[in-house]
Amino acid sequence: MTTVVVTGGAGVLGRRVCQLAAADPTVDQVVALDLRPVEPPITGVRSVQLDLATADLKPHVEGAAAVLHLASVFGPDLDGAEIADGTEIRMARQVLDAAGATGVGSVVVLSTASVYGAWPNNPVPLTEEAPVRPQPELTYAVHKAEVERNAADWRDDHPGTSVAVLRPATLVGDGWAGWLARCLDAANVLPAGEDDPPAQYLHVDDLASAVDIARRRRLDGPHNVAPDGWLTATERRALAPTPRIRLPERVVVELATWRWRLHLAPLPPGILPYARHPWVVASDRLKAAGWTASQSNEEAYVAGHAPGPLESISPRRRQELALGAVGGGVAGLAFGAAALVRRRRRRR
Repeated sequence: MTTVVVTGGAGVLGRRVCQLAAADPTVDQVVALDLRPVEPPITGVRSVQLDLATADLKPHVEGAAAVLHLASVFGPDLDGAEIADGTEIRMARQVLDAAGATGVGSVVVLSTASVYGAWPNNPVPLTEEAPVRPQPELTYAVHKAEVERNAADWRDDHPGTSVAVLRPATLVGDGWAGWLARCLDAANVLPAGEDDPPAQYLHVDDLASAVDIARRRRLDGPHNVAPDGWLTATERRALAPTPRIRLPERVVVELATWRWRLHLAPLPPGILPYARHPWVVASDRLKAAGWTASQSNEEAYVAGHAPGPLESISPRRRQELALGAVGGGVAGLAFGAAALVRRRRRRR
């Protein structure tokens, strides 16, 4: 029997990939490994609940033709402890070790285009030949870069196995936004630069098809995944007419840090540069393998961002609300800083 193993099979992306693999007449069985069950069940997919970071994966990978590692701790239930102890990296090592021990012939590893980093001197667009240099403060990108490094080392030790590393742009779906998309949306409320960079948005259905092609074609090496082109700052603002107030960079960084620490917004350290500098990618290598995006950047963005209440009011009123929100945020930041100072004084 031809078996395909999918980690993170119960997630938004994993379910779609499991469905595509199960529909492939050359595949007899799909095994979905996840903390949660695949619900509702998918015909031809066997759901196995386990912790990828600690479980013995070899019995579940034994005999598989391909392993598709899509699981990630970076999601709506993200736990700070999981970041600190490197669960993302440990899961990938576990999966690779199991694939190596059982002789799997093809591995697909999900990374992110954010591993290129968001730097002022980035070429537009970035190709796979560009260096991997993630923003040091963004743990998500740093850990994904480390996963890529581990996958490359593992590939060198297993020359008979193909290892495709997919680097998707910001991921969204119908009425759904991925972890990175939510972080960038929060960061875009308080931009610090003179202008916004170009942006890309990838629909989850198109990423699923990219994973499926990487499996079927046994692709090897890094492959960017994004629709052709990108949204300019003007185009993006037209799609999301949210108030945009320019503040000094120091104020924005401090405000974002406090909102992250108080769990008020998904603004992890290091996310702000990705809202200020370009990191759009070209997908020519993947397109040469037969992949095409079914939805443009604009279509994907609209699908993943439902119109909010602010978009139904006048531009002048939006501006007034934005000024009030920023003023309140800065006042709250000052209040928090003053409270810390008073607390330190009492400790003395």
